[in-house]
Amino acid sequence: MRLPPNKRINESAIKAWRLFATLIAVIPLAVTVALFILAYYFDFSVWIGIVALLISLMESIITIIVIPRLRWNRWRYQIFDEEIYIQHGILIVSQTLIPMIRVQHVDTKQGPILKRYGLASLTIYTAATTHEIPALSLEEASELRDLISERARVEQDDV
Repeated sequence: MRLPPNKRINESAIKAWRLFATLIAVIPLAVTVALFILAYYFDFSVWIGIVALLISLMESIITIIVIPRLRWNRWRYQIFDEEIYIQHGILIVSQTLIPMIRVQHVDTKQGPILKRYGLASLTIYTAATTHEIPALSLEEASELRDLISERARVEQDDV
């Protein structure tokens, strides 16, 4: 049995994921406020709004506080000479091996939230699908992009 990959993504990923989850959590809370307003004007039970508020708060706590830490704990990767090994997931942990010979190209990308924390995501493209290693430091993402590109080119030259 193969050991899990040993490299972790940047710990600032937790902060970035929490910020993103906070921005998304505004939506159910806005719906809850709308339910209270509708209950006031259309004279239906306030209990619907209270239940929606409790569900929204529980969902917000789980997605903002709990999930980012669990997600960071599970995310690991390792780059070998002939393959890339990625592990991720919270309840269901996926372990993926990507042969270097299958890599077509590699990109780094950085949205506004990742940019705020000096992070970037590395995307690996194969003929069948794409794989992403999220929230690496900008420098590490660039180095890995160049390393994978170089090793994939060497593998293809050997064929």
